[in-house]
Amino acid sequence: MGRPTEVPGALGTPTTSSNGDHRTAAAASGTLLADVSEPAWGPSTAPPDGAVDAPGDRTGPAPSPEPGPAPDHDPAPAPVPDTASATTPAPPGTPAPPEADDSPPAAEDPKPPEGPKPPDDPTPLEDRAPHPAPRAPELAHTAPARKLSTGRRGPADPVKTLMHRHRELCERAVDPLEIAAGLEAHGVTDRTAARYRHRDVFSLAEELFARVPGVAGEPVGASFAPARDIETRAAWSLRALLPGAACLATFVALRFTEGVLDSGARLAIGSGGGLLALIGLALALRTGPLCADGRSSGAAGLFGCWLLGYVLYGDALLHQLLSGGPEGPWDITPAPLLGLAVAVAPAAWCAHLFSVHAHRKLNGSRALEEFAAGVRPLLFAAVAFFLCVLGALLYLAGLGIGGGGSRTGAAALGVLLLLARLLTVHGFPEPAATGLAAACAVEVAAPALVLAGRLPGLDPVARPVEVLIEAAGTGAVPAVACGAAALGLLTTATVALSRASAHTAA
Repeated sequence: MGRPTEVPGALGTPTTSSNGDHRTAAAASGTLLADVSEPAWGPSTAPPDGAVDAPGDRTGPAPSPEPGPAPDHDPAPAPVPDTASATTPAPPGTPAPPEADDSPPAAEDPKPPEGPKPPDDPTPLEDRAPHPAPRAPELAHTAPARKLSTGRRGPADPVKTLMHRHRELCERAVDPLEIAAGLEAHGVTDRTAARYRHRDVFSLAEELFARVPGVAGEPVGASFAPARDIETRAAWSLRALLPGAACLATFVALRFTEGVLDSGARLAIGSGGGLLALIGLALALRTGPLCADGRSSGAAGLFGCWLLGYVLYGDALLHQLLSGGPEGPWDITPAPLLGLAVAVAPAAWCAHLFSVHAHRKLNGSRALEEFAAGVRPLLFAAVAFFLCVLGALLYLAGLGIGGGGSRTGAAALGVLLLLARLLTVHGFPEPAATGLAAACAVEVAAPALVLAGRLPGLDPVARPVEVLIEAAGTGAVPAVACGAAALGLLTTATVALSRASAHTAA
């Protein structure tokens, strides 16, 4: 686009066109030829510096460019005109070639110059239909691009995720407190509730209860506290009195038939009374606040029977073994057993009161720690109240029947049985069975060690039992066994029964 390009002539002299009219014609011809030569697929690319036309496009000898200074750094310099077109007159109707000057260069041929070639299509150019401009490649597939650019997003509603995870619990619950207890049983604490934008488990449970519809047929919003119907309480209270009534009737019958009936008849009366007492105990444990709803195991029942049997025959057995027996008749101690049988009714009422007040604490608490702090004193109060009542009953039984027996061991056994039943009722049967088994193991080990001490060289084995009996009597064995087991169950119950989940099915 700078100075005109000099083209050598036949004798090596540069030839330039000086006709002024050619400039006007060249401009018009350049415009027309540009319209014709520009293909439908877009403007062509100008040839690079020093490029020459194809041999087939020339009508004369190929010119040799004159050496000179490098051309200007224009992006698209003008092509070199043909010498033949400069010296030979153009046919009629053909515009004259342009003169090399500062005007834009004109195309020499309607054919497109070399550059990006059009696609191979046998259809002539004039017969082709105009194609629409192709879409930009970055806009042709926008949907997949948006799909690929979408990243993973966390749940916008974290409570909804928790609701789906515990949907069965939320649908079955009839009160927000039941959901709170279930969440606490699954390990959800107040600190966990803070991640769900709630201050505690109770407020989280209230939202879950409000958002999940209840199961059809269930009284939504009904309280799950223990039944307060007077007839219901009277029914299980009467059943709780059956074991004590059966035992008391049996002992009265044996007292009045003493010296009247023979030993066989008295044995039949005692066996029948014991069977009635066991049936009454089973009825008392089947309904009411001591009902475990199938959570109790058969092993726990066997352990309980052994412990009650030891109350009746344990002291006499140890006396016989320490004196070199067993030999002769055994002196049974029925008074502690009678006191324990009558104490079933106070135990049921203590369990009922503990459950009722625990539910009240649960209704009024706004945090799990607050509920636990309020339930522990209730547990201690229930156990202490039962121990006082049991002690009074054991004293009265000893006054009425006599016959000796260890009141301390019987009291420890009563507390052990109460704690074991509370744990079983509130969903912890394994610790209860473990405590009963531990007490049974100690009571079995004491006579076994005394018998093992009779073997040569094993005298030291029986020495601990002998020292204990010499210090506190034969009643020290059940007192130590049941007392240690009861202390362990009390520690377990302090932790287990202070959870909200322990009071949902009670």
